Formats: sequence, structure tokens, C-alpha cells
Amino acid sequence: MDLNDLVKQIDALESSPPFELWNPPNCGDIDMVIKSDGSWWYMGTPITREKLVKLFSTVLIKENANYFLKTPAEKIGIKVEDAPFIITDWQTLKTNKEDAIQVISNLGHKAILSSTHPLTINNEESQQAKLYVELHRGLKAKVHRNVYYQWINTAQEKTIEGVTHLGIFSGGTFFSMGVID
Repeated sequence: MDLNDLVKQIDALESSPPFELWNPPNCGDIDMVIKSDGSWWYMGTPITREKLVKLFSTVLIKENANYFLKTPAEKIGIKVEDAPFIITDWQTLKTNKEDAIQVISNLGHKAILSSTHPLTINNEESQQAKLYVELHRGLKAKVHRNVYYQWINTAQEKTIEGVTHLGIFSGGTFFSMGVID
């Protein structure tokens, strides 16, 4: 299948392709990497065409710990260094009840922090904890350092089971950004 056919096919789909209906053969891996900064690379060269990256992101799936580009015709493995997306912006949405936080990824994906799209912490790999938001299809976005610092400026303390956390509220739910020593 050539790129033009793939573009036409994906353009015709709704926002989420019917992956469950597709059972293509696994065609192995290609030399494509999503770097930890959110940039996409093919054969050691950055992909600079944002529309092409967005196209690839629409068919990106995660199965177990592996990432694939999946179309009706083929399933190809790619490497993801950290998370496939980066949260680069956010805004507070005013509602009748409680304010909610909408996050926006480097490729324009939007989600409201909630139980469906929770904020999680990974502090296992380095000295500094990393924050992630689950976007869609189980794919996560790492929270960019600028967004993290903006949230720190608005964060509140909350004691949970005798431990004081610093975090943010979205839709009445508290999301911890870490424990205060």
C-alpha cells in the first residue's frame, strides 16, 4: 500500500480507526524512533513534516510494551524512547461545578485530566519524577518541564493517608505531582 492510498484511507476514518477490526500481518520492525523529546525519526533523520507525523500518530498503537504502526494492510514495529507524545500546553476550563484542566499534546491531542485521562508519576528511573497523562488507546504523553513548573505554581497540598502530597485538582479529582518531604 503506498502513502497516498494510506492517507486517503485514514482521512476517511473517524478520529479513532477501528483497530479491533484489523488483523494485518506483522511485517517486522522499521528504523523509526519517537525520541524522548517527542520528535519522530526515520533512519536516523528527523521527520520534519508535521502532517506526516500526525498521520503516523493516528495509526500508532501499543501492545504490551511494544509500539506499532497498524493499518488494515500491515503492522510495523517502531521504537519509543519514553512516551510517544509530550504535553506542551494546558488550560483551565470553567464549568458550573469545578474547574477542569485540559491538556494539549505536541501533536494537538486534547484531553481533560480525569479518571479516563489520569495524571500519573514515574519516579523509578531517575532522581526526578516524571509526570504522564494517558491520552487515548493507552498511549501516554510525558508532561513537558514548562507545564510541570506552571502546575507547581498553582499546586495545592493535600494529605492522603497521613502523607502530604503536592498536586492539582481537575473536575474535583486531586492528582498528585509528588510527596512533600
